[in-house]
Amino acid sequence: MLDNALLWEKVGHSEEAMEEIAGVHRSYAQDVWFRFRKRPSAIGGLAAVLLLLLFAGFGPMFTGHSYSEQNLSFVNIPPRFTAWTLPGGSSGVQEYAYITQSLKLIRVSGGGRLLAAIPKAGDDAQNKRILFASSNASSSNAANSQGLVAIDYSDKERGMVLTDEAGKMLPKKRMLNKSYLLGTDSLGRDLLTRLMYGARISLTVAFVAAIINLLVGVIYGGISGYLGGNADNIMMRIVDIISTIPLTLYVILIMVLLDSGFLSIIVALSSVYWVSMARVVRGQILALKEQEFVLAAKTIGTRSFHIITRHLIPNALGPIIVTATMLIPTAIFVESFMSFIGLGVSAPMASWGTMCNDALETMKSTPHQLFAPALAICITMFAFNFIGDGLRDALDPKLRK
Repeated sequence: MLDNALLWEKVGHSEEAMEEIAGVHRSYAQDVWFRFRKRPSAIGGLAAVLLLLLFAGFGPMFTGHSYSEQNLSFVNIPPRFTAWTLPGGSSGVQEYAYITQSLKLIRVSGGGRLLAAIPKAGDDAQNKRILFASSNASSSNAANSQGLVAIDYSDKERGMVLTDEAGKMLPKKRMLNKSYLLGTDSLGRDLLTRLMYGARISLTVAFVAAIINLLVGVIYGGISGYLGGNADNIMMRIVDIISTIPLTLYVILIMVLLDSGFLSIIVALSSVYWVSMARVVRGQILALKEQEFVLAAKTIGTRSFHIITRHLIPNALGPIIVTATMLIPTAIFVESFMSFIGLGVSAPMASWGTMCNDALETMKSTPHQLFAPALAICITMFAFNFIGDGLRDALDPKLRK
């Protein structure tokens, strides 16, 4: 029979071995971040929001245009267009021309920058052509200039083409619009700059409304849930009454007092948008106020205000943060919708909703004007929803290991 000493070997208790098998200690905040970054969608949403903040905050400094600057010579120019080669060229530099929807001709550089409108030299109604002076001659002597080109619209299947004086179609190629990267609207305003200022409006409204609703909803819901009884019933009936009245009606009533604009949207959202937060906080407080740590605080004489602020609300912080994050995309959508129907910011201020409304008139001919703000709204709402989903899982204590 073998000796037990030969079968078993004593494990050492060296400090190196203890550190090797010990788990990594993380604080609650570190644990939340560890689980949050495990979701690629949440990290992608956070990155999208950070890029959007940089886009809105610093982007207008580099575009060289203002959100209200109009250039009626460059109306409804797309971000990518067909450019026709002009005969000759000033100083040996090859230039091109773009045919607008209103049958005008825009001189374009070889790099894709819009230069100026080419003066009209006359009409050839018999051959269905519009003549233009391809040289840099002034409009007064354009008809006598040697370089003439024509917009030929005689063939419906071929569409509008640019020809020389003899009627020969000029070469063409696709170009990117280097002067206006996202094109222009019906008033010749830069869509990229207006998109950046629209992001400022939407994000400002969303964050201000979310902060105000967070404060009001947490205080109101916390007091209602902690007091309970008749006070809770009365306070919740007030919430029910507020939630049954449409938000659009609140905005219209506030506009009567404050006029339409940025302030009326913030006041409307801040005055009635907190009911969802109040319901969430009330439910959490009702579940926590009968716990042992709350009873112990009452036993030692802790005031109700301190119990709510130091014990109950910190323990309900997870659902509160998730709800506040989910309120932001909803506020962005509400602001865009209100601006879309004419109850938001006033012209010429740019907002994603007003940009969508302006693009409806020319949606079939210039769909890029509607695509840009609609895509921005979708990306922003998805990003905040992904962040909210990530925070919901990261702050769930049941998932902590």
